[in-house]
This record gives sequence, structure tokens and C-alpha cells, in this order.
Amino acid sequence: MGALRSDDDTWDIATSVGTTAVMVAAARAVETDRPDALINDPYAKMLVAGAGTGVWEMMLDDSMEQKLESIDPETAAIFQRMRGYQAVRTRFFDAYFADAVAAGVRQVVILASGLDSRAYRLDWPAGTTVFEIDQPKVLEYKAATLERNGVQPSARRVAVACDLRQDWPAALRAAGFEPAQPTAWLAEGLLMYLPADAQDRLFGQITDLSAPGSRLAAETAAHQLEERREQMRLRFRSAAEKLGLPQPVDFADLTYNDPDRAELADWLDAHGWSATARSSKEEMTAVGRWVDSPLDDPNADEFSRFVRAHR
Repeated sequence: MGALRSDDDTWDIATSVGTTAVMVAAARAVETDRPDALINDPYAKMLVAGAGTGVWEMMLDDSMEQKLESIDPETAAIFQRMRGYQAVRTRFFDAYFADAVAAGVRQVVILASGLDSRAYRLDWPAGTTVFEIDQPKVLEYKAATLERNGVQPSARRVAVACDLRQDWPAALRAAGFEPAQPTAWLAEGLLMYLPADAQDRLFGQITDLSAPGSRLAAETAAHQLEERREQMRLRFRSAAEKLGLPQPVDFADLTYNDPDRAELADWLDAHGWSATARSSKEEMTAVGRWVDSPLDDPNADEFSRFVRAHR
């Protein structure tokens, strides 16, 4: 863990972990505007525009890849891959929710929901409730921004303002969650911000709240070589400086690069779930979004895996 995190830290949409939600929304906005878009998020751009984070708005710039290419082709390749990754990840979990509601699940929980707009943009069946858990200021920003633009949820949306390091199961129950009903859970863009023991505790709590018929999807957090992390830190700082952009938030200072982290699919299989995992590279390659980089280490682990499970 880097210097920007502590066990009791908090954030809004323009600071710390909150800013990463803006980055993800910007990537969704860019993908939505592509003629061959994998996803459709009509609300991503408006959520980015009012966030006031500075650096991530650059992802909306159509000429950014060309600018980076002129400075450092390797950084340009990583930047392109990063945007493509977010699109593919979103597509994968959109399909997961479509399958869950097709199977009759009507209770959804999105953990650390950030600027996720699925409660507004997906076609939810009547009677679906979407619980969103996150820091209070993050939830407030999203709801206020979308309401100001006349956007209403397409399901019953319930905001649960609670840090996942606190007693979020109690807060979820108090908000009307029914443990006896099957639930579709999502942990997307979350696990890298938790140490290994907190990840295990989180999925233990989810398991305790999951009735038969429940489903779960998550993006795993892989351990990365510190040399690689430092290399990427220096490249992105250098590129931002040369482009006259604000320095980006340092992911190494926000995330836990924990070598003892459990392999999630194996953990779930051992705790009453039936899980499958697909590497992010496989998924990106299958839909034409993978970009090779000279910086890649052929012996390194996959960046992440997309996991789906059911009980």
C-alpha cells in the first residue's frame, strides 16, 4: 500500500480512490462514442464533465493517443489498452447482469459502485432493486449530477452510504436488503483497493448474505512486479509533464499489491459457490481490444481475471 491510503481514509469523487471512478467513466464515454462500441453508456460523459479531477478528462480527447504516440509509443499503447480494458470489463459484467435477471434474480448489489450507471442505463425487469454501496460523497455526486440532467433510474435504486471496511451488511439490511432472496452481486474495480485479508472477509460476508440461486461477479486483482509498477509510474508522470497535464493519481499509492491474495475462483469454490474465471487478455482479444506493448513481460501473471459464480 502506498502513502495515500490509511485504514480509515475517506474520499469524494475528486480525491484518492474516488478519482479512479472518473477515469473509468471517461473510458466508458470514449467507448460509447466509437462506431464499433462494445457498450452504451449515455451518462458517462456528463459524470466526468462535472467531477473536477483535471487529468482524467484527457481521456475524452480524441487526439490524446496521437499526442502520446509522438512522446512515447509504449505509453500510448498502454493508454489505448487501458481504455479498451474498461470497455471490455463493462461489457462482460453487463452481460452477467442480463443473465442474472433472465434467471429471475430481482435483487442486485453493486459494491463500491463509484460512477457505475447501470441502475440508470440497463433494461431492468419490473420489480428489480439495485443497491449501490459506496462512500457518501461519491453516491451524492452521482445522484445529484444525473438528477440535474433529468436522468432517472431504470430500476428501484437504493443508495447505501457505507465504507466496505465498516459494517456494510448491517447498513445494507437496514436499507431493505432481503437475505432470503437470491442476489446478483458485483465487485468490479474494487479488490485491488483491499488487502488480501479484507478481500477474504468481504466474500465471507457476501456468502453469509447469499440465498440459494444467488450469483456473483468480480474482477480480480493480480500481484504485479514492483519493478513494473515503478516503470509505469515514471512513464505516465513523464507523459503528463510533457503534455502540460496535471499529474495523474498514482495507482501504486492507492492499491494493495498483495502477493498473498487468494485466487478468487478457488476461494469461492471452497466456500459454497461454483465459479469460473476468464483472463482479461482472453476477453479483450476475443472482441478485438487487446493491444500489445513492448513493456509486457511474457512471464508475468495476467493483469486480472473476470470471475462469475453461482450458488
